Amino acid sequence: MNTSGAEERSRERLVVVGGDAAGMSAASQARRLKGPDALEIVAFERGHFTSYSACGIPYWVGGDVTDRDRLIARSPEEHRARDIDLRMRTEVVEIDVEGSRVRARDLDRGTESWTAYDKLVIATGARPIRPDLPGVDATGVHGVQTLDDGQALLDTLTASEGRRAVVVGAGYIGVEMAEALINRGYEVTVVNRGKEPMSTLDPDMGRLVHMAMEGLGITMVDDAEVTALRTDDDGRVRAVATEDAEYPADVVVLGIGVRPETTLAKAAGLPLGDHGGLLTDLALRVRGHADIWAGGDCVEVLDLVSGRERHIPLGTHANKHGQIIGANVGGGYATFPGVVGTAVSKVCDLEIARTGLREKDADRAGLQYVTVTVESTSRAGYYPGAAPMTVKMLAERRTGRLLGVQIVGREGAGKRVDIAAVALTAGMTVEQMTALDLGYAPPFSPVWDPVLVAARKATAAVRRGSS
Repeated sequence: MNTSGAEERSRERLVVVGGDAAGMSAASQARRLKGPDALEIVAFERGHFTSYSACGIPYWVGGDVTDRDRLIARSPEEHRARDIDLRMRTEVVEIDVEGSRVRARDLDRGTESWTAYDKLVIATGARPIRPDLPGVDATGVHGVQTLDDGQALLDTLTASEGRRAVVVGAGYIGVEMAEALINRGYEVTVVNRGKEPMSTLDPDMGRLVHMAMEGLGITMVDDAEVTALRTDDDGRVRAVATEDAEYPADVVVLGIGVRPETTLAKAAGLPLGDHGGLLTDLALRVRGHADIWAGGDCVEVLDLVSGRERHIPLGTHANKHGQIIGANVGGGYATFPGVVGTAVSKVCDLEIARTGLREKDADRAGLQYVTVTVESTSRAGYYPGAAPMTVKMLAERRTGRLLGVQIVGREGAGKRVDIAAVALTAGMTVEQMTALDLGYAPPFSPVWDPVLVAARKATAAVRRGSS
């Protein structure tokens, strides 16, 4: 192993750790701003793929996306054609902050070497939560975080003669994987430790998701803790056990969630937040380190509604982070002010969306608030195809400031959350929202859009609470 970090270099060197959304967006943007004569870029990626949509994996597994390569935005060869020295199947195993260098291991050859940097970007993403349970490493048990994970799951589904699947966890990944498995003709059971699925929603809204999933033929097991994964004599998973029951399984998908992958950063002494993610300034520089940036699923971001740091792993944020980091590394200036926590998902024809704070988030932040829930339709009630939706809204007591919105409904429901996301970002009150000039025609909305109906009802609740 070459242990020296000293090199003769005529160019400034940027080293990027992680070759997906944030890392390669940063590298590409820096390259656009600085040519190869001014900036050398070396990027390390431990997997087989770069710049792909992890969010699309459930839809590839479920058959909606038929070609894996359609999830790949840019191949390693395309990055290299832009004068980016991209080293695949190479894992960074140490960051030496004082020496301004990283130690990387070639996973195929087993060799290691040091690479010095002038500027460093950490984009190590997130890792799936894998509980410490008997049988969790058995054949047929899968996490779903990378394209390699998705391919391994598809290989198991193709080879399996059985048609019973158990999904452990009922967050976004769990719900989306339940749909994927239903689409592939499996009998699906979802085992969830929470009282309702989708803990990103309040329980009353999660209950709507529960009922809809059962209506799709999915067996929902809530408020249940998995204690073990049973295996046969060949070491293949055969059942998921809880304290009260066992659920037969030919394949198990872990959809428990993710944590920031900050093992390297922690070992290097870089600052981490309460959720385990790297802490940065608005320019996405790691706090206290002028030449180190971080972005994507490994960082914590400012919640503009609560004013607190949160870990929100989404591809939309990661791509924005990469663009901002690349601009700053390349000599420009850009900032990432924060997020309001917008997310949307679906299970079959049920759309699930949220933005801002849940009740427990508002409680944790010490806010006083009112809540309202309205039932409406996606189109004018008389127009063919009008589908029901439920909108829940939180507003700050006295001020009427919008705090959060959750939507559960059929076609046309989910993307309405964007109205609330803009209102949250602008710091609007629910009364101000009632005057929004939204588009209307019977095929698209009732005369009063469901979000505005909720805003009117919230305005009335705020007035009652202030009197």
